[in-house]
Parts: sequence; structure tokens; C-alpha cells
Amino acid sequence: MKKLWGGAFSESTADLVDRFGQTIHTDLNFWQEDIIGSVAHARMLGETGIITKEEAKIIYDGLEKIHDDGPEALRLDVEDIHTAIELRLYELVGDVAGKLHTARSRNDQVATAARLMLHNELLIVLDLIKSLQGELLVQGEKYKSAIMPGFTHQQHAQPITLGFHLMAHFWALQRHGHRAEQLFKLANYCPLGAAALAGTSFPIDRQMTSDELGFTAPIPNALDATSDRSFIMDALHVCALIMIDLSRISQELVLFSGREFGFIKLADSVTTGSSIMPQKRNPDMAELIRGRTGRVIANWVTLATVMKGLPLGYNRDTQEDKPPLFDSLGKVKDSLQLIQLQLESCEWQLDTMRDATKGDFSTATDLADYLASNGTPFREAHEMVGKVVIGCNERNITLEDLDEKSLNEICPEIPVEALSVLQPEDSVKRRESFGAPGPKAMDVQLAQAMKVFESRGFEEIV
Repeated sequence: MKKLWGGAFSESTADLVDRFGQTIHTDLNFWQEDIIGSVAHARMLGETGIITKEEAKIIYDGLEKIHDDGPEALRLDVEDIHTAIELRLYELVGDVAGKLHTARSRNDQVATAARLMLHNELLIVLDLIKSLQGELLVQGEKYKSAIMPGFTHQQHAQPITLGFHLMAHFWALQRHGHRAEQLFKLANYCPLGAAALAGTSFPIDRQMTSDELGFTAPIPNALDATSDRSFIMDALHVCALIMIDLSRISQELVLFSGREFGFIKLADSVTTGSSIMPQKRNPDMAELIRGRTGRVIANWVTLATVMKGLPLGYNRDTQEDKPPLFDSLGKVKDSLQLIQLQLESCEWQLDTMRDATKGDFSTATDLADYLASNGTPFREAHEMVGKVVIGCNERNITLEDLDEKSLNEICPEIPVEALSVLQPEDSVKRRESFGAPGPKAMDVQLAQAMKVFESRGFEEIV
């Protein structure tokens, strides 16, 4: 296996050592970014006179040819992506390729490529978050009056609407978009030129390479520049948070698509069947997102464990930073698209959702609120309504079934006018506090959501 560092070694490394240290197959995830960083470095070397401008042009023309040819033209029997690209450059431009590595190390080179790759991936993630938000916003408006049960402890709690429920996921995604944008800014500092750990004696221009690569500024301390992996840990944390919320949506899709709920019918295109049970329609994609969330959470823990206790300076342990990052970003991108695909193609069973609120006693709070609004202390009203629930259960009736006679038998202290607040639709309509599911409150929320959705980026709202 070809090495970039074998000058002082008299023996070849063992095959197992080569295999154990090889990263080329995962490094291919950021082959383009490694080339982009090298092009900027070569231009800087030429502009500062460290190499001639002619040599610099030969080098970056060769690098651009490597980019045009794609990763298929690179050797894979080498240690890492840096070796593969440099060997290909030698094939294209000859010995002048050896001047590219002047005034840099693989330590600052890989840190630069990782930051560039993360930036490119975050832009994709941000677009996918916006796209999913757009679908939630469309359905939030469409179903803002569609009655369904609201849940706490996975039990019926109070009536809400489907649109209200879906918009809760919209705002969670807004927070994730904001976090990803802050990460983009935080990671946007350039380690290139830090070399191995202590800079270089060559008269490099770190500001030039930083500017060309689109960074905010060079990292001020060379040792910190090559040691830091907190930006990757931040990225893994953001990925884990996104997946946790996507897994919650997935769990709802799994539950709601089962016969016990029957709230949603998922399309054939996003479900699978059984090898022996012809009737099955399995929500496998939702289940896989739910399951793979564990992998993404574990990726953050993996790198946190690797970094714990590492002294400053590059350590080979940090080679383990990129496989978790590539894995988590890939799962997040796929999962965002799969959630949107399931929502776009599903059929919400609105009648079933509305019927599920019948007889579930979910308007009991409305009855207590009615009594409290008419002067009864809420704790006393709560106890009175509890008696009503018991009385209904004893009579095998629901709150909606109450009439003047049965109400007087169960709790004569409650006026008959209170019967007007027991229908689920009326319950929703009365809840007009900011952020509630009432018609006016939902119009306010949807207008606010549309404003942030149409704005550039993800402003901090909640």
C-alpha cells in the first residue's frame, strides 16, 4: 500500500497494519472537498512565491482534471484519499505534484476537507428540512378543522385537530433548522495552514486560502485547528436531535396506520408486504427510521467517547470522527425525504379520527372550565366533573349522551346549560388562546408559520 510518509522507514508495514489503518473507502465521501482545499492551497503557494505561479497552475489544472474524471479514476489500494489524489496528480503532471504538500500537513488538510464537506451537507439538510416543513404547512392548513383526539400518556386527553397536530412537528423542524444554521456558522473557520500543529516557516497566506474556500476566518491557533473535532460532535448532536423528532413522527405513522387506530392509510409506494400474510401492509420505512435513530444517537456517543481525554495535537484516534458523521448525515437526509414521501402520499381517515373522539370523555376539561368560568373554584369543579365521569360509566353512557335528567341524577349542582360544552367540535372552537387549536388561533399560527417558512433560512422563533 502506497504511503506518503515512508521516507525514514526501512521496513514495510504489516498487511494487517495497512488494513487496520486504511480509510480510503470512507474518505471517498469527501474526495471533492479534499481537491477543493488542495486547489486553494496551490493557488496560495503560487501567489506567495513559495512555488512559481507556473508550477501552481500546473498543479491546480491537474487537480481540476482529477475532479472532472471523478473518484473512479483514483486508486483504492492506498491508505487514504490524500494519497489517492496525490498519486493521481503525479500521473497527470509529474514531479511537480510533490510541491503541492509544501507548507501543509495531512492534519490541517483533513480538518479542512471535513469542514468543507460538512458545509455542503448542511446545505442539503437545510433544504430538506424546509421541504418537509412545506408539506406540513400545506396539510396544517388543509386539516386545520379536522377533529381528532389529542393524547397525553398515549391516552385520549382533549380534542384537537389534525392540522394542529401536524403543525407541532413544523415548529420542531424550525428549531432543528436554526440549530443547523448556527452549526454552519460555528464550523465556518479554516484550519488550512496550521500544518501538523505549529504552523510553518514558509510565508503562507492563511487569510487568502480561508477567503477562497468561503470560510469566515482562519482559526487563530494552529494547535487548536488540528485538534478540534467539536464541530463534528455538534453535527452529530444536531443529526441525533433531528432523527429523534423524525422517529416520533414515525412512531405516530406506525400507530395511526394500525387497525387499532385506523387514522391513516399509507401508500403502497412506502409500505411493504409479508412473505406469508397477503393482507399485510407494513409501515417498514417508518419503523426503519425509528430504529436507525438509535444508530445516529450512538454515533454522537461514539465520537464523544473517542475524544474524551485526548491530549492536544493530532491523534490517530480522530480518524474515527468521519465514519459516524457520514453515516449520520446520510440517515438524516434519507429520513427527511422518507417522512415527506409518506405524508405526501398518505390518506388521512378523517371520519375515523372524528369518531375516535366520541365517548372518550375528552371534553371533561371543558365541563370543568365551564363551571370555573361561572364562579366555581377549579378544584371543586374538577371534583364535580369527576363525579359526572363516574356516573356516566355506571350508566354506560358518554358525556355526549348526557341529558338534563341524567345530569341532575348524577350531579344536580351542575346547571343544565353546561351540556352545551360537551361536543368535541365545540371544545376545539373554544380554545382560542395563542398556540391553541381553535380556528382563530390556528389562523394566527399558520400565518406565522408561513412567514417563517417563506423567509430565508431559519430564524429563531421558539
